[in-house]
Amino acid sequence: MKRRHDMPFGAQLERDGAVRFRLWAPAAREVALCLDDGSVLPMARPGAGWHELVTRRARAGTRYRYRIDGALEVPDPASRFNPEDVHGASQVIDPGDYEWADAAWLGRPWEEALVYELHVGAFGVCGSYAGVRARLDHLVRLGVTAIELMPLADFPGRCNWGYDGVLPFAPDATYGDPKALKDLVCAAHRRGLMVLLDVVYSHFGPEGNHLPRYAPQFFSQRRRTPWGPAIDFDGPHSAVVRAFTVHNALYWLEEYHFDGLRLDAVHAIVDRTRPDILEEIAAAVHAGPARHRCVHLVLEGEGNASRYLRPQGGYVAQWNDDSHQALHVLLTGERAGHDRGSADRPAARLARSLATGHAGQGDAPHHRGARRRDEPGGALAPGAFVAFLQNHDQVGNRAFGERLVSLAEPRALRAALAVLLLAPSPPLLFMGEEFGADTPFLFFCDFPAALGAAVHVGRCKALARSAGCADPKALAAIPHPNDRASFERSRLRWDSLGGPGHAAWLRYYTRLIALRRQQIVPRLAGSRGGDAGFSVVGPTALAVDWRLGGQARLALVANLGAECARCVVRPAGQLLFATGEDAAARLAAGTLPPWSAAWFLDEDAAAGAP
Repeated sequence: MKRRHDMPFGAQLERDGAVRFRLWAPAAREVALCLDDGSVLPMARPGAGWHELVTRRARAGTRYRYRIDGALEVPDPASRFNPEDVHGASQVIDPGDYEWADAAWLGRPWEEALVYELHVGAFGVCGSYAGVRARLDHLVRLGVTAIELMPLADFPGRCNWGYDGVLPFAPDATYGDPKALKDLVCAAHRRGLMVLLDVVYSHFGPEGNHLPRYAPQFFSQRRRTPWGPAIDFDGPHSAVVRAFTVHNALYWLEEYHFDGLRLDAVHAIVDRTRPDILEEIAAAVHAGPARHRCVHLVLEGEGNASRYLRPQGGYVAQWNDDSHQALHVLLTGERAGHDRGSADRPAARLARSLATGHAGQGDAPHHRGARRRDEPGGALAPGAFVAFLQNHDQVGNRAFGERLVSLAEPRALRAALAVLLLAPSPPLLFMGEEFGADTPFLFFCDFPAALGAAVHVGRCKALARSAGCADPKALAAIPHPNDRASFERSRLRWDSLGGPGHAAWLRYYTRLIALRRQQIVPRLAGSRGGDAGFSVVGPTALAVDWRLGGQARLALVANLGAECARCVVRPAGQLLFATGEDAAARLAAGTLPPWSAAWFLDEDAAAGAP
């Protein structure tokens, strides 16, 4: 089977063997195509800022650049592959060269999602797509159903988190060529694994973005993001910008057969048109690839924008930072750098976010000077909120990249994991946490020296008030992101997997995930929002219950603190799981031990339901 997404820009092989090159460069007087054989071919100007050429001088594998106004040579912003990095020549790719072997794959329903986030460079031994392929069987044995790749769009240098990409259609050559990426997706599908991709539509990276030189209309002159000028989705020239973005989403889903996209930092996207760009992307996906198979769109952002969360025609879920923040405060006691409401009332915030998704639900801000952040989401099903204890942000944006295994007591972490992995919301794991990896995940990049130094200074300023960084000596010890050692230290050490402590963590994760698959997942289809209840039964203790599909009730009681919780009522139903040998017995007496969680399933609730 062949797969190809046709685009109105970039280099596209025509059916007659010619190649069509098309570039939007409204600020350029003239554009020429420079081929790797030394040819310089003038491009026509059909109008509206477009420059175009159809030629037989190029073929699959040809490398090319665009020469702007006789001087500046740039890669194709819609390059399908840039083997010489972001400043180098682009390469013509024929998607028809790849024979897909997963024609029967139609994806998996979202209720089955258990997501494993990974960085391709730091996950496998060889830091490549092939390295990820080599570990897929480990993920299957663990019980993962979806892998989520951090952004692949071509970034500058040899290593980067991926959020500094500047060529959105070109998978970074550091990890392998397009065929190797397709091999990874195909191999995952053969094992029943979905593959999601993290994409960035809020900004371009600070190095290697040539668009401002010949298409400044791509960016807003009025708005900025923390990473630079905002992409202009609602200006006079936004039709081309929007098409570029919508085609990018379709390209990854169609040409690379990804099962979904996670859109990063959508709070930094400003678009006052209706439908806005997020709605336009969703509409195009649901009218296209999602007509024939399961495709899942997930949001990440600070706004908790519930209006986009519509499984039919919208976004299936968003990352839930509220539950994470509350859990982190309870587990570590760290309050610096966290939302004040999470720090002051973590058990209450956790109970509400488990039951209704958002801790705020559109309430007035909890302290003076804060802005209203949440939109009401209580009517949304639990599947609309991706829950996690750790992810690349929450680990890597710490000064020293520490994981929870080094910050929390083991029994505390075990209790929190029982909450995460058995709750109805789809859980997300960050690579290596399943075996208690003790390698840090640091912030790393490979920028030119001056830019790398500026990034380090800015990062140190931002971290000055975070946990463990108040001391000037600690600030001075923060690893430099441009130091190659920061990346090397972040690689997982798979040779530690068989160690006693690591093996025990892996068994625990595997056991909970198996229980989720057997007892929770089959009951999630048909779950609705608005059917959950919660209460706080002590400073660190809470109770939550959900009505699942088929009317069964799932209930949790948890004490995420070091003191015993009293006057806790045992929920009705069968005990599914409890941390600690005596948790169930003590719960019957109205108490809950420190750092404990107990889950109950009541199948008889259906008979008594109104």
